[in-house]
Parts: sequence; structure tokens; C-alpha cells
Amino acid sequence: MSARQGLSVGEDGVTRCAWSTSHPLYIDYHDNEWGRPEARDRRLFEKICLEGFQSGLSWLTVLKKREAFRKAFSGFEIDAVASMGTAEIKALLGNEAIVRNRAKIEATLHNARRAQELREEYGSLAAYFWRWEPPRRREALDWETLHQLGKTPESAALSKDLKKRDWKFVGPTTAYAFMQAMGMVNDHIRGCHAHGRVEGEARTFRRPA
Repeated sequence: MSARQGLSVGEDGVTRCAWSTSHPLYIDYHDNEWGRPEARDRRLFEKICLEGFQSGLSWLTVLKKREAFRKAFSGFEIDAVASMGTAEIKALLGNEAIVRNRAKIEATLHNARRAQELREEYGSLAAYFWRWEPPRRREALDWETLHQLGKTPESAALSKDLKKRDWKFVGPTTAYAFMQAMGMVNDHIRGCHAHGRVEGEARTFRRPA
């Protein structure tokens, strides 16, 4: 299929979004995670943190290091990360298995404390994030439309609110990538085998109250 269509047929005969076919980790992530609605606080916190670490890098780089990130940040359990301090930052900066960027590491600890505040206010991190879900699209996106999307009014509004609450590394593009990954939008394009399944899950997904 043409690059313009944004689709690729794998060796298994399955048609996928073309971005996902260059590495087995991408294929697994595309098929089993990307776009599927998520309401677990730990997973939501992990993803928004990893989107921050991805800034300036490829997502594949982060996927390859994800298990190391999980080990380094206590499985992204919010309270555990929030309790980390100077000693842990020093250890993380010496951890070659993760992205050793001081600003991003410190932001992760800082954002965990902000996540605790959101959880206290809304009952869960999920209840806060799902408030920003845009209306569901009536039709699947084509590649040309998706290719032009880097942010949306909803991701800009989410980013603005998070920044107001003193979150770090949460610009509108990062916020939109987070919304794509966590199923707040379905950006599997028209013709991708995962689009219909993801849309079906979105219809039956119970939004956190």
C-alpha cells in the first residue's frame, strides 16, 4: 500500500498503520495497547511520564527502555514515585538503562506529587483525565488528516490545565500523544485492522466518574 494511504501489510497478512511496522515492539504496541481505553491510574501516570521522556526521541527508544523505566520508577506507582528524593535522583542519573535526563527525571517525581493532588481532588487520576475526552469521531481518519494532527483543541486545553496545576513536560503535542495512546481518541486510520476493535472497546468502556 502507498505511503499516502498510511497503511502497511505485514508478513502475517495483517493491515496496520504504517508507523507501527518497522519493529516487533511497535507491532505489539500498536496491536495490543495503542488507542485502547485505559482507566488504571498507574498506567495513565506511566504513559504521561514516558511521553515526557520521549520528547526529542523516537517512541521506539522509549519502548525498548520501558521495562527498565518501570523497574527504576517502582512500576510508576504514584505514591512510590512521589516519595523519591535526592538519593533516588542520583541513582537514576547513573542508570544507563533509562533516559538519563535530569530535568525529565525530576519532572517525573514532581508530577507524581501533582498526581496525588489530582487523585485527592477527583478521586482518581483517571476521573480527571477522562474529563478531557473529545466527542468520538463518526468516521475513521485517513492518513492525510492524521499526518496533519499534532495537537487538538482538547489536548491544548488539557496541557493548559496541567501546566496551571504545575505539571512539567506536558505540552499540547505530548498531551495529544497521551490521548491517542490511552484511547481518548481512536487514531488507527481507515483500513487498519485495529480500528474497529478499538472503536468497539471505546463504545463499551465505562468512563471513570
